[in-house]
Amino acid sequence: MKPTAISADVLFEEFRSRLHWEWVAGLGASERRFDEVAVRAARSGADLVGYLNYIHPYRVQILGEREIAYITNATPEDCARRIARIVTLEPPMLVLADAQTAPPALLSMCERAQIPMFATQESSAFVIDVLRAYLSKHFADRESMHGVFMDILGLGVMITGESGLGKSELGLELISRGNGLVADDAVDLYRINQTTIEGRCPELLQNLLEVRGIGLLDIRGIFGETAVRRKMRLKLIVHLVRRETMEREYERIPYEPLTQDVIGVPVRKVVIQVVAGRNIAVLVEAAVRNTILQLRGIDTYQEFVERHRKAMAQDD
Repeated sequence: MKPTAISADVLFEEFRSRLHWEWVAGLGASERRFDEVAVRAARSGADLVGYLNYIHPYRVQILGEREIAYITNATPEDCARRIARIVTLEPPMLVLADAQTAPPALLSMCERAQIPMFATQESSAFVIDVLRAYLSKHFADRESMHGVFMDILGLGVMITGESGLGKSELGLELISRGNGLVADDAVDLYRINQTTIEGRCPELLQNLLEVRGIGLLDIRGIFGETAVRRKMRLKLIVHLVRRETMEREYERIPYEPLTQDVIGVPVRKVVIQVVAGRNIAVLVEAAVRNTILQLRGIDTYQEFVERHRKAMAQDD
């Protein structure tokens, strides 16, 4: 899913109350946006904001006390040249921080080039931290996945599977066993760095779980505040299948751990066969506990293989 563009007016309104900033120049460019090529090239949204730097164009340029001193403490010719060079950076906007006063030449440049400039009393370091966190989330790779996303024993677990196997009912049983619901049916997934996927619930579905025959359940209202989570990091996918699918497509004991690619990140995966009489909730919790051991470096299957190898060596 392609992230929506952020314009200057959207960013200004988003942090008007938190950063207490004012729009001091470039009011006519309220719809100025980040360069799409720069967004695609950035490793993360954090790359799109930083201190004034003539090497890195196309990003929000922060001007604190040092930066203002650099562009003003020089001969009039050098000052004019340093300010004019900002235009070549093609910034989506400038932010004047550290309670600095904008030099008249900088204001004039922003008006001529139609570059929005905001001014705040907040420190430049604080402004950068706030904007980087926001842009990292906004421009993160994202997609939606069908399933039930839960906090099971402290691990973010996505329950997927074939239609009609009772994923939501399984989620309800796991909640009754003390685990937490993040999202049911549609889960928004975001890659927040090169190795981490974060799952959240769409606002429309927050706290809700749909169970066939009963309808929508307000999990927070029924089980209390501790039964829901706002977000979790995805660490395990539990995929439910019918017996015929299991026999046709999967090994009983896979030699290598299964994984599934989610937005370019391999996520551990286990497949559980659903048949009458099996306690699927117990099996899911067992799979989660085993995954926790694996994340700690304990691989039961490999230990068994090594034990078997030693036993065969002794027999020889």
